[in-house]
Amino acid sequence: MSLRVALIDDHRPFRERLRSLLQEDADIEIVAEAASGQEILEIAQTTGMDAACMDISMPGMNGIEATRRLLALNPQVRVIGLSAYADQHYVEAMLEAGAVGYFTKAEADEGLLQAIHAATRQRPCFGADISALFAVKATADTLPGKASADTVAASLGAKEIEVLLLIAKGLTSPQIAGSLAMDPTMVEVYRRNLLRKLQLNSDAALAEYARRIGPGAA
Repeated sequence: MSLRVALIDDHRPFRERLRSLLQEDADIEIVAEAASGQEILEIAQTTGMDAACMDISMPGMNGIEATRRLLALNPQVRVIGLSAYADQHYVEAMLEAGAVGYFTKAEADEGLLQAIHAATRQRPCFGADISALFAVKATADTLPGKASADTVAASLGAKEIEVLLLIAKGLTSPQIAGSLAMDPTMVEVYRRNLLRKLQLNSDAALAEYARRIGPGAA
């Protein structure tokens, strides 16, 4: 039986991209699309759904409140939050509202499809950048004399986390620039920002930190 999925996002181009991704999965049926939280609540009155991909920032009712109200109508819906930003506070608010996963829009790919199929409240699924955000938070308190975990995690932007993940993979600055399609000088700017925010004093220390929180870290 196909999984019935709803797409909620006020930006039509992204919703269309998301629809194209989900349509590649033969076991997913898109049963509803909405451009606001209020609209999906109205649709949910008459349309059953198994999962919902929910944008966080929408005019009127935001995705956090829409998630809370949608689950009040149907507690079985698996809501996955989507945002342009890897923001710790948004992630935590969505999980508290009942979501089972969170992805940045840049990370809405095959991992999102897997989350739609498998995510639960007990085993939430996250995009790589969100996982890195939590790893940064968990690791920060293990570094003597460094800033608090909450301060560190909240201070990093999505692009800084992307750079940190690529450093963890051992990529050089030119390779990172090519991977992210940015000017190499900007990579150096992000490196300096990371050194400052993580209170590290060398590129070697940054590389070691990145390895500790990167893919495959214990």
